[in-house]
Amino acid sequence: MNHLEPASQSRQQQIFTVTRLNSAVRMILEQDLGLVWLTGELSNLAMPSSGHWYFSLKDMSAQVRCAMFKGNNRRVPFRPQDGMQVLVQARVSLYEPRGDYQLIIESMQPAGDGMLALRFEELKRRLGAEGLFDEGRKRPLPREPRAVGLVTSATGAALHDMLTVLERRAPDLPVFIYPTQVQGSAATAQIVSAIMLANRRAEVDVLIVGRGGGSLEDLWCFNEEAVARAIAGSAIPVVSAVGHEVDVTISDFAADLRAPTPSAAAELVAPDRSTRAQRLVHLRQRLTQAMSRHQVAARHGFVLLQKRLDHQDPKRRLEQQSQRLDELDRRLQQHLRDRLHQGERRLAGLAMRLQARSPEKRLAIGKRRHQLAEERLHALIAKRQDLAHHRLAMLGARLDGISPLATLGRGYAIVRTPSGEVIRRASQVNAGQTLITTLAEGALRVRVDEVDNR
Repeated sequence: MNHLEPASQSRQQQIFTVTRLNSAVRMILEQDLGLVWLTGELSNLAMPSSGHWYFSLKDMSAQVRCAMFKGNNRRVPFRPQDGMQVLVQARVSLYEPRGDYQLIIESMQPAGDGMLALRFEELKRRLGAEGLFDEGRKRPLPREPRAVGLVTSATGAALHDMLTVLERRAPDLPVFIYPTQVQGSAATAQIVSAIMLANRRAEVDVLIVGRGGGSLEDLWCFNEEAVARAIAGSAIPVVSAVGHEVDVTISDFAADLRAPTPSAAAELVAPDRSTRAQRLVHLRQRLTQAMSRHQVAARHGFVLLQKRLDHQDPKRRLEQQSQRLDELDRRLQQHLRDRLHQGERRLAGLAMRLQARSPEKRLAIGKRRHQLAEERLHALIAKRQDLAHHRLAMLGARLDGISPLATLGRGYAIVRTPSGEVIRRASQVNAGQTLITTLAEGALRVRVDEVDNR
């Protein structure tokens, strides 16, 4: 008994209710896995009136249910559709009422640029952790540079724009061009070589590294680690001027200053009468970068606190209840549609039955039946008449065959007494008796002179 009691107690301690088990599994999934990146194809996308999105994310051999609440899907810059390949950042979770394993999507982007964006974020995190982007490493730009170096394409529009701005703002300022490719597989090595060449020659006080706008793939050489390390390791202050204002690259974080465009970079490095305005622009850039880093750090701290408070965070419960409400709303809508279709079918059946019993239709059927009966009656009467005429003709022919009139027509006569008795034997007549002789045409009254009984 002593050996059995602990085992029994141990089993009792492991008994879970279904609700407790689902809650425990959800906590394990959300706390241990945290945020994950994954890519796949959208399917079964539903967007109910609540504003939340529900869909499945699948690949060739598996799929998983996903929910993206309206607080997050408002930041998605495109309209998702079934069959679209996407890259998502998600929190692994469990929908407790059904015990369904699901993903709570935090962000979504198209998969083509998404993989590059994932590499971008990974490199940014890794180099940032090394301190490569620390504000303390960045150097101020010289207010009165002796010469400016341009690391860019010798045939690009960006070079023309920068030379135009430098000519307008500081026509006496020497400009050194370090030509390089700014797109393609060979661009990374050439950009690194150009930056190193400028440092060896030490003939300029500030470098502008950049190019004009393009797609994420076109600008990717400025997101390579080698270029970022070359910029960060440059003894000459570097201004990153890649693409347009909305384009952000790893080079922007590694450089001493980011310019929104190549033309803006030329305005920043070239001295001008409005030096004070330039300084304000510089301070604004630094403040923006500091605020961005502060926001990243604050967001990271918020995620940690959110994980610690997950088990008592009312937002999760609201999300669960909101998802359940959407599910019940779908079921109610489906039930109402089914009832409506049943009513429509029943109404159509009753309409057909009413139409079949309509007095007008029944009167038309009766008229048709009367017409058919009348036609059959006329046909039957005509047939009976034909049969009667035929039979009458046959009987007439037979009667004519046995009629004494026919016999009379061949020269015979019928002899009768005045009382109508037919004379068949001579012994019936006496001499001197009057007889009536009927011929085929007319009759004779004759007197018997002599009787011959032979």
